[in-house]
Amino acid sequence: MTSGVTTEPAVLDVGELTSDPELEVRFSESAHQILADLVSGGAALGWVEPPSPDEVAELLGHVVSAVRAGDAALRAAYLDRRLVGLGYWLRYARPTHRPHADLEKIAVEAAAHGRGVGRALTAALIADARKAGIEVLTLDAHGDNTHALHLYRSLGFTEYGRLPDFVAVGERRYDKVFYMLDFRRQG
Repeated sequence: MTSGVTTEPAVLDVGELTSDPELEVRFSESAHQILADLVSGGAALGWVEPPSPDEVAELLGHVVSAVRAGDAALRAAYLDRRLVGLGYWLRYARPTHRPHADLEKIAVEAAAHGRGVGRALTAALIADARKAGIEVLTLDAHGDNTHALHLYRSLGFTEYGRLPDFVAVGERRYDKVFYMLDFRRQG
């Protein structure tokens, strides 16, 4: 990455991230800050309360191990050498589902929303899935997350199901919407 002000995010894979000792050292701490802030603001990232630094470090360790085994992809987005987003997919563990993967998290800090970070992360993860031979990439999202749902549709995902009022956050309920990108049907 170059120094100076950039407008496009630099989206790094695990190899690029771990080849820069300065970025690697700060990655878990910066990822924790982004995830905790987003969850505090009500984001649907799998937690009701903000995760602890140890929870995030354990999660990232699991994902990096899966990447090294060929069962995942992890991407980190930087603006001017500052982590502003991350995302990953994991191959399904069930033997009959191994050709497929689930896009589990796309997280972009609030200050970077609207700057193309989510699109860049998702597009890079889609490219990684194609390269890994994934047949179907799935994801789920809150039904009220209209910006994310629009992004996924614009990148070729289609809705294949919905569970009304399935996600419970305190007294609030949200639809769980399922999307897929079927590479088998693409040229």
